[in-house]
Amino acid sequence: MTQSTPTHVLYLHGFRSSPQSNKARILEAAIQRRSQPDQPLTWACPQLPPSPDDALAVMLATVNDWPRDRMAVIGSSLGGFYATVLAERLGCPAVVINPAVAPARDLARYIGEQTHFHNPADRFFFRAEFIGQFEAMDPYPLPHPERYHALIAEGDEVLDWREMVAHYEGAAIKLLDGSDHAISEFTQYVDEVLGWLGLPSNKMGQSQP
Repeated sequence: MTQSTPTHVLYLHGFRSSPQSNKARILEAAIQRRSQPDQPLTWACPQLPPSPDDALAVMLATVNDWPRDRMAVIGSSLGGFYATVLAERLGCPAVVINPAVAPARDLARYIGEQTHFHNPADRFFFRAEFIGQFEAMDPYPLPHPERYHALIAEGDEVLDWREMVAHYEGAAIKLLDGSDHAISEFTQYVDEVLGWLGLPSNKMGQSQP
C-alpha cells in the first residue's frame, strides 16, 4: 500500500453489531498503542443505524474534517461493504474483513424486527426499503482494487468466501484456511492489517493482547 501513512482510522461494524464488538475493541487498543505524542492517531467507531442511507450519512459526518490523504477505513462483514462504498467515494485505502458483498440479497430475509448482538434489549426494525438503498450504493466491480486489503476466511459460515475473493480480485487478499465469520483469532492478524495501512507495531515492541 503506497498511500500516506494514516493518522485517522475509521472502523465500521457489521449487521446487528456495535462498537462493542471484539474486533472493534482489539483494533482500538492496537491503535492506542501505536499513537505517540508526536504522532497521534485518531480512532472512530460509530454506531451505525440500520438504514444504509443513514449509515452512510453517519460515516461521512464522522470523517467530515479528516484529511482525505491521511485516513483509512476498516470494516467487517456489512461494515466491509460500507468501507468499500466509503473508500470509493473518498479515495482512501480500506481493509475489509469477510466483507458482505451482496447485502441487498443476503439481508432481505431479515426484514422485520431485529435485536443487536451486544444488547439484545435494543431492538430495531430492518425495513424493506433498505434493500433498494443497498442496491443504489453497490460499489462493485471495484475500479481501484489496489486500495484494498481483504482478510477472508474459507471457513466463514455466513458468507461464501469464493464470492468475496471474486469481488476483490486485484486487491491484496489474505485467505485464511478455516477460521469463521467473526475470525475469532483476529488478534493474530492485527499487525498485518495495520501494517498494510503503514502502521507498524508500536515503538515499545509490545505484543498484541
